Amino acid sequence: MIPIINSKRQYETIGPDVEKAVLEVLRSGSYILGKNNQALQEELAKYIGVKHTVTLNSGTDALHLALRALDIGKGDEVITVAFTFVATTESVEIVGATPVFVDIDKDTFNMNAKLIEEKITPKTKAIMPVHLYGQPCDMDVIMDVAKRYNLHVIEDCCQAIGAEYKGKKVGTFGDIGCYSFYPTKNLGAMGDGGLVTTNSDYLKDRIVALRNHGGAVRYHHDEIGVNSRLDEVQAAILRVKLPYIDEWNKKRREHAAFYNKLFAQYPDIETPKELDNTYCVYHQYTVKVPNRDEVHKLLQEAGIGAMIYYPIPLHMQKVHAHLNVPENSLPVTVENTKHVMSLPMFPEITEEEQRTVVEEVVKAVEKAKSAACC
Repeated sequence: MIPIINSKRQYETIGPDVEKAVLEVLRSGSYILGKNNQALQEELAKYIGVKHTVTLNSGTDALHLALRALDIGKGDEVITVAFTFVATTESVEIVGATPVFVDIDKDTFNMNAKLIEEKITPKTKAIMPVHLYGQPCDMDVIMDVAKRYNLHVIEDCCQAIGAEYKGKKVGTFGDIGCYSFYPTKNLGAMGDGGLVTTNSDYLKDRIVALRNHGGAVRYHHDEIGVNSRLDEVQAAILRVKLPYIDEWNKKRREHAAFYNKLFAQYPDIETPKELDNTYCVYHQYTVKVPNRDEVHKLLQEAGIGAMIYYPIPLHMQKVHAHLNVPENSLPVTVENTKHVMSLPMFPEITEEEQRTVVEEVVKAVEKAKSAACC
């Protein structure tokens, strides 16, 4: 069995340091917004290259509170994509706004920035690009459109910590960047966790208040907020992991290059493509194959932990049925959902395991093709 991700191997490397950090928190008696949270915010701000970061309890809350902080709500529209995890659009509807979908680029799976302008209406207040699978979006075009139409930009970086566009890390271009520390992420906690980034003093202060029941001063509540604090145990764990993130991302890129090399002689298997001047961190290594569902089934039977992210685009999900978005209005999105499949990808995967994955994928593609022909 080769899983899609193997967290145990990572723990074998950093386990003693993690255990030490956790025990220090447990013995300290300080479990909420203590010194580790403060230090983590400062370390992440320096790493990402922003003035402020605010730790939260999930990437979903990061997106939600980003919208709240920008006063986006009922009657407003947010332009985003349907090829992403539901948290992206869930956050928009939580605040009462309406997600407006643009199609994706067939090669990068990200928002096709050239299609944004035609979706803008007087109700449009923000663009929410998703750096999917660790691949940066075309931020020059997105920021140009936002500037010309006076729109906010909220970057969904939940799969892309450390990714770069023209030498700058994602999460530094828009008004706010949003991150997830879910355990399977490139920088994952051992529980839930999230983060926002911003260069605005006002937005930082607003999100700090919103995460703590809407009050900047204890027992003084200025608006309805939430309880979205990252606990000290998770902050301590993330501080142990953060110094490794560049090394881990580099290994992911090396593994992606090796996959590309092994798949190069098989035209039926389309490997990921990167935009020029970008640094993709391969949260997922996602290929496109014919007869995907059958190929996926065969890989599962062979013990290869391939995953389908995401089988049903959001504009076709029940949760967004009330938006009445025609299925065929996003043709590239719909077509990609029929063919994409993510393969095992984690820093500790071995070349031998990668060779096995490729052999099984090729075998499954050939078998599925033969079955489809008969």
